[in-house]
Amino acid sequence: MAKAVVDGGTCVGCEACVGTCPVEAIVIDSGKADVNPDTCIECGSCVSTCPVSAISQ
Repeated sequence: MAKAVVDGGTCVGCEACVGTCPVEAIVIDSGKADVNPDTCIECGSCVSTCPVSAISQ
């Protein structure tokens, strides 16, 4: 797998990914999700949780 990446143009800032990340690697910054690649453990939880498919790996 790879680190999670957010498409800022698609992200709606719903925070669903924030709550599902087991290592708290995702924060909402300026209304959009932002993944800290140093903290991300490549689990994919956020990818499957995002309701608008804004996160990929």
